[in-house]
Amino acid sequence: MDKLKILVVDDESRMRKLVRDFLVKQDYEVLEAEDGAQALDLFFENKDIALIILDVMMPKMDGWQVCREIRAYSDVPIIMLTAKSDERDELLGFDLGVDEYITKPFSPKILVARVEAILRRTTGFSSDDIMRAGAVEVNKAAHQVTIDGKEIDLSFKEFELLTYFIENQGIALSREKILNSVWNYDYFGDARTIDTHVKKLRSKLGKYGDYIKTIWGMGYKFDVESSD
Repeated sequence: MDKLKILVVDDESRMRKLVRDFLVKQDYEVLEAEDGAQALDLFFENKDIALIILDVMMPKMDGWQVCREIRAYSDVPIIMLTAKSDERDELLGFDLGVDEYITKPFSPKILVARVEAILRRTTGFSSDDIMRAGAVEVNKAAHQVTIDGKEIDLSFKEFELLTYFIENQGIALSREKILNSVWNYDYFGDARTIDTHVKKLRSKLGKYGDYIKTIWGMGYKFDVESSD
């Protein structure tokens, strides 16, 4: 799945870098603009921008004007950043269709939390839904697995098993623990159910099948590090 794209607009390069670094850590793709005119150019060049973080006070064109221009064409979520704490500015922002209004200075962690909340509401997306292990990426919300960027087809139980393995990377897991966690019942028979699913999963992972290590007499361990 492609990363969600966020446009950060601020004339202070230090502020853009601070916001970008926190967003990139949460696995968003970040575009940057240093003034309003550049922001509009980037917005209309990139039709898949999921959210805009927009400073009010900027040269060439301020954030209010940028917001007006964008709202004429799009309902993309907008978070306004401002050094002012004037209630009139805040009301103007909401009148223009601003989704959030954050006064500087602010905590980058709080800003990222606002971004997450808005995107969950508007796209149903959360970065927590995406897990990565080596070349394997699991999107829990979309029930989708990609390897080296290419989607692979897994059965429901294969998907659940892979997700459980990735959530417990590097941990030795007994067959009983896997069965209780993935199949959700106490299993009193033999372990062929687990072994069969692991065999199929390894096959579908191709050259990365050796991420799943057999621990003889016990169970399995998902380990990317020792597979490099």
